[in-house]
Amino acid sequence: MSNSMVYQGYAARIEFSSEDECFIGHIAGIKDVVGFHGETVSELKTAFEEAVNDYLKACKKIGKTPQKPYSGKLMLRIRPEIHAAVATAAELSGQSINQWAAEALNREASLFT
Repeated sequence: MSNSMVYQGYAARIEFSSEDECFIGHIAGIKDVVGFHGETVSELKTAFEEAVNDYLKACKKIGKTPQKPYSGKLMLRIRPEIHAAVATAAELSGQSINQWAAEALNREASLFT
């Protein structure tokens, strides 16, 4: 089960508030605070899309560049023996380390999207 939604490259963390009896979401991965809520999944999805659209419009209106959740660049620090194993696995699969790691990370991360 996933507790997230994605729209226009923005992901949202979703929680259920038993006190308010509704779903509450916040855009993840940016420093600006953007929240939304809905009583049903359909309302929540619509509210999320509206929140992203409103955020982008507000940024444009004030001349601010909207924050992007992630750049696509990832720096990892791993033990040398893991680095060697990854390099070997990549070479055996006919890929660069970057290609191999991107596929492995995508495969694991797809469990959460």
